[in-house]
Amino acid sequence: MNIPAHAPLHLLHQATIGTLATQTRQPTGFPYPSVLPFVLDHRHRPTILVSQLAEHTRNLQSDPHAGFLVVHAPQGDVLNAERVTLLGLFEKLETPPGLVQRYLRYHPEGQRYLDLGDFTFWTMALERMRYIGGFGTMGWVKGDELDPLEPLAYDEEAELITFFKTHPKRHDNLELLGLDRYGADLKTGSTRRRLVFDSPKLDTAALQSALINHLEEVPN
Repeated sequence: MNIPAHAPLHLLHQATIGTLATQTRQPTGFPYPSVLPFVLDHRHRPTILVSQLAEHTRNLQSDPHAGFLVVHAPQGDVLNAERVTLLGLFEKLETPPGLVQRYLRYHPEGQRYLDLGDFTFWTMALERMRYIGGFGTMGWVKGDELDPLEPLAYDEEAELITFFKTHPKRHDNLELLGLDRYGADLKTGSTRRRLVFDSPKLDTAALQSALINHLEEVPN
């Protein structure tokens, strides 16, 4: 089945945790699953913050090949829920400031792990993904098909978040966690949701207009 790339893309933006499957060092030949929070980088690639002492980190240092499962089942019906299994290689990052700020907007509790000094960021270069949109809706998507557009730079995203935060029509309890050319990740209280744009927004003016339109549609 031909799966449109926007389906797994928007699914990835709706989840806060994923299951990482690394290759065990000892005994060899077994997948090692672990659950942990993640955030997407500006190319929609899962990025994790892990301890140097964690078994999955040591596994990645030995073999970066891994799987990453993301499920969005708000009603608890996993078999009829959207999910995607990502395949690729993880790479350790040198904590770029823009990505750190993005991670902490989604997971502010991560600051205490960064303060320990033992935690590092790893991001996944996507090879393929298996998307399941529910019973009978499934297919493979190549990693480079997920987003063919030039990604939104972290500094441009930060400027748009400031624009949103200071806009007079924004409600005090509405927070913009992050955005990209296809949508925005919003949070109201403890509830997070994905705002899907009607079409990709290719420049700052179009992104600002999309945010303003949403603010005008949100009831007081």
